[in-house]
Amino acid sequence: MTDGALVADGVVKRFGGLVAVDELSLTVEPGHVVALIGPNGAGKTTFFNCLTGILDADRGTIRLGGADITNWSTARRAQAGIGRTFQRLQVFTRMTVRQNLQVAAEAVGGGGGVVRGLLSRRGSADGDVTATVDGALERLGLGWCANRLAGDLPTGVLRLVELGRALCAAPQILLLDEPVSGLDATETNHLRAVIDELAAQGIGVLLVEHDVGFVLAVAETIYVLDFGRLIASGRPDEIEADPAVRSAYLGSTFVAETP
Repeated sequence: MTDGALVADGVVKRFGGLVAVDELSLTVEPGHVVALIGPNGAGKTTFFNCLTGILDADRGTIRLGGADITNWSTARRAQAGIGRTFQRLQVFTRMTVRQNLQVAAEAVGGGGGVVRGLLSRRGSADGDVTATVDGALERLGLGWCANRLAGDLPTGVLRLVELGRALCAAPQILLLDEPVSGLDATETNHLRAVIDELAAQGIGVLLVEHDVGFVLAVAETIYVLDFGRLIASGRPDEIEADPAVRSAYLGSTFVAETP
C-alpha cells in the first residue's frame, strides 16, 4: 500500500434497522482512479459521507496515509487532504465563480505541492492564491464565466466550478459524487481528460457515477455495491463481464459506450 492512500476497512453505517453500508472495504491509492457504482439507494453517497466525516461510521476504520482518521472532524479530514464534490451541488450562488474558487484556495494558502504545480502557471514557492485560482479556471475551461455569479450558470458548468473549488483546496484524495451529471458530451470528455491528468500528477480519485461508459473508460478499479454490500470489485473488463453485476446493475444486454 502506497503512502497517502485512503483505506476503508469494514465500514458499516446503519439508519435504525436499515444497514446502508455493510462491511465495505476499499482502497484508493495516490495516482489511481477508482470507481464505486451501484443502483440508486445502494449506499454510495452514504459511504462518501462516512469517508469525509459528515456521518460517523458505526463500525470499521478509515485511514489516510496510515493515520486513523475514523473519528476526525470533516474539517480536519479536508485539511489532511480529502477533497470532495457533491451529488447535490454545493456552491455559493451569490458569489462569482472566481470567488468560489478563491475561498478554497485561501483556506490552504493558495494550494500546494501537486495541486499548485498542476494548476498554477505562475505559482510561487509560497503558493499564490491568484495563480492557483487562475490555473484552475484555465484548466477547467471556466475563464469565460470567472466573473459571473454562480447562481446564473447552468448545472453542467457548476459541476466544473465545484470541481475547481475542490482542486484549489489541494487534495491528496479527491472524491467525486456523480461528476458527469448535467454535463454535455464535450464537457464529459473534458472532465475525463482532467481526471486523467490529476491521476498522472499523483492525486487519487474515487468517483461515484451512473454513467457506466464513463466509469469503464476512466477507472482502473471498480467496486460494485448492492444494498450496501460489496458484490464485486476488479478491473473494468472484469466488472463488465461479471454475471452478478449484470444482474444487479448493468443489465444482461448492457454494452458500454466509451465517451
